[in-house]
Amino acid sequence: MSIQSINVRNQFKGVIKEIIEGPVLSEVDVETASGIVTSVITTRSVRELQLKVGSPVVAFVKSTEVSIATLA
Repeated sequence: MSIQSINVRNQFKGVIKEIIEGPVLSEVDVETASGIVTSVITTRSVRELQLKVGSPVVAFVKSTEVSIATLA
């Protein structure tokens, strides 16, 4: 699946600044040109995407949720 196939208008490229992992959910802070965007995603997703501080990502903002995709 390419990033272009995701139908979301607000996309912010950035770098992960901080990850606070919990047993089920994790908070991921992404530093973008527009400021910090925070996403709460499953800890399983953090591990499956191999997200680390410093990883380049895209934050997708849709209504009340923020999704994360890796840039590799």
